[in-house]
Amino acid sequence: MKILIYSYNYHPEPIGIAPLMTELAEGLVTRGHQVRVVTAMPNYPEREIYPEYQGKWYLTEERNGVTIQRCVVWIRPRPNLLDRLLLDGTFVLNSLPHALSGWRPDVVLATVPPLPVCIAVTILAGLRQTPVVLNIQDIQHEAAWEVGLLKNKLLFKAFAKLEQFACGQANKISVIADGFIENLRQKNVPWEKIVLIPNWVNVNFIRPMPKETNSFRERHHLQGKFVVLYSGNIALTQQLPTAIKAAAKLSYIPDIVFVIVGETKAINRVSEYCEMFGANNVKLLPFEPREQLPEMLAAADVGLVVQKHNVIGFNMPSKIPVLLASGCPIAASVPLTGTAAKAVEKSGGGVVIPPENEEALADAILDLYKHPEKRAELSAKGRQYAIENYAYEQALNSYESLFAEMVAENAYKVRSLSK
Repeated sequence: MKILIYSYNYHPEPIGIAPLMTELAEGLVTRGHQVRVVTAMPNYPEREIYPEYQGKWYLTEERNGVTIQRCVVWIRPRPNLLDRLLLDGTFVLNSLPHALSGWRPDVVLATVPPLPVCIAVTILAGLRQTPVVLNIQDIQHEAAWEVGLLKNKLLFKAFAKLEQFACGQANKISVIADGFIENLRQKNVPWEKIVLIPNWVNVNFIRPMPKETNSFRERHHLQGKFVVLYSGNIALTQQLPTAIKAAAKLSYIPDIVFVIVGETKAINRVSEYCEMFGANNVKLLPFEPREQLPEMLAAADVGLVVQKHNVIGFNMPSKIPVLLASGCPIAASVPLTGTAAKAVEKSGGGVVIPPENEEALADAILDLYKHPEKRAELSAKGRQYAIENYAYEQALNSYESLFAEMVAENAYKVRSLSK
């Protein structure tokens, strides 16, 4: 098959959807398919176009058999609402010539967010008579509304209409968690359009590793310490102050160290929280190359997932499958009825704590610190669950089968119309 992946994020961006789409594209190539990716110039998480890509309007690359077509976008390190709208708009406008200039795809996979990408994809699909899979990673306007980032009602309604248009135009919609199915069904999206394919993790790459010879621990002087790790995006939906306050409550135990890994500018902001709450047992580190991710995860005794109490229920942090695959027990300070809590509980690989409750989080971490046998049990269950439910090969099989089914249906439809 000729498969086009329309994804704002892609390699070399180290976190978020980029590694997933990179693995999917390259996996499809190894199975004999032609794959091209329409994407932006890399800029995440710094929100600055990487130095080697600056000054370019368009760029076509090839990596591991995948043709990558990049376009420039409007990007600002600290975007306001207008900046975010300009980012989405420039990606839609600038990516479309790339999408139309290459070979005709048999099927298109479009990742959301950004939601406006559905406009470009609909134009492409109409001109090329190509079926579309809408891959929903987040319903960003709802999430932003819940936490107060989006306050303009007219703009919210406009995005809701755009979402309705996107779901109506797509032939299939792939979602990453059950919460998304419930959300879409409430919006009258037909059952038969929705396919559940959880985000995956390469369980051969991310795996349990010994702590005694761990290079991450050695580099950062963590030998013999009980490491509580938070690594990833530091944004409005993440509730890092809760983790910092919990760290401060446990600072009387010299063995316990909280390690927070994130984008450099965000880390600088977190340091202010550490000073404010008197958390002198927190080590702040910038992101490391993705190749070192397994060592970093293996260095942790507990992995943190923290959310605000009002984060929307379908939100599914991508770090959950990764932590489970690494065998790292999870302490999840998340809404108790949300998708994240259900995922952790179902896996058996962690404990769930009410959100924005530093006392409860500190108590849960202390309990795991005192009971290594409990950590071992959570580690084993989490690893096994990841192998059975989040393995990369399973997701690759699911997408390949879905694409093949859609290509066959589209070919039949085209033949019928031509008679």
